[in-house]
Amino acid sequence: MASLKEIRARIASVSSTQKMTSAMKMVSAAKLHKSEEATLKFVPYKNKLSDMLTQYLSSVDPEKVNITLAEKREVKRVAIICISSCTGLCGTFNSNINKLLENTLKEYSNLPEKDVLIYPIGKKISDYVKKTNRIAQCSIDELSAKPSYDGAIEFISPLVDKFLNKEIDKIILLYNHHKNAGVQIPTTETYLPLDTIETKSSNKSYLYFTEPDIDTFINSLVPMVVRMRFYAALIDSNTAEHGARTTAMQIASDNANNMLEAITQQYNRARQEVITNELLDIVGGAEALRS
Repeated sequence: MASLKEIRARIASVSSTQKMTSAMKMVSAAKLHKSEEATLKFVPYKNKLSDMLTQYLSSVDPEKVNITLAEKREVKRVAIICISSCTGLCGTFNSNINKLLENTLKEYSNLPEKDVLIYPIGKKISDYVKKTNRIAQCSIDELSAKPSYDGAIEFISPLVDKFLNKEIDKIILLYNHHKNAGVQIPTTETYLPLDTIETKSSNKSYLYFTEPDIDTFINSLVPMVVRMRFYAALIDSNTAEHGARTTAMQIASDNANNMLEAITQQYNRARQEVITNELLDIVGGAEALRS
C-alpha cells in the first residue's frame, strides 16, 4: 500500500488538475457564448440573401439561368478544405476531422496524388497532414482560432476562381457542425459545384427586373452566397470547438472529483490503519510492562 506521503502528493496533484480543468471550462464556456452570438448575428443575413436568390430563381425560366458555379463536370482535380482547432483538450473534435480526411482521400484514391489538393485550416489538422507525409497547399491557422469575414474571403476567393477557370472540378469542405455544447457533428459538404437550388413553393408571385441581364445578375449574386457559406462553416466549426472543449473540461473536472473522492477514502483508510497499528503497539507495550 502507498504511504501517506505518496497519497497526499496524489491528492495535491489531482486537486491542481481539477482547478485547471475547471478554469478552462469556464473560459471555453465564455468563448462559446461569444461565438454563438456571432453566429446568431450572421446567420439571419446569410439566410435572407439565400432566400432572395431562391425567390428570384423561382420567378425566372430555368432554361434562361446559367449558374457557372453549379456546373458539374467530371472530377479530375479536387480540393479538400479541412477545418480543425489550433489547440487540443477538446475531446474527439480533431480526430473526427482526421477520420473525415482519410475517408475522403480513400474516395478519391483513383486520382493522382498531385490532383488531390489539401487545404488544412487549423494547427491540429496541419500537423496531421505533415505527420502522414502528405502535402498541404497552405496552412491558415488564424482562420480557425479567430474566424473573420475578410480572412475567409481572402482564402476562398482564389479557390472559387480556380473552379470557374476549370483548374479544379470539385471543392469539398470538412468541419464539425455545432448542434449544441455536447454534440458536434462531423460534416462533409460539397462546397462546389453548388447543388441544384430548390425553389420554395409559395402562393406569392415575384416580379424582378434585372440589368444588364439575368446571367450577369445571377453570377454576381451566387458568388456572394458561396463565399458567405464558407465563412458560416468557419464560425460553425469555431463554435463547435468551444462547445467540445467546454464538455471535455466538464467531464475532466467530474472525473478528477471522482478520483479525489476515491483517493481521499484510500488516504483515510491508510491513516486509520496507521493509527490502529500505533494503538496496538501502545497497548502491547503497556501489557508487556505489566507482566
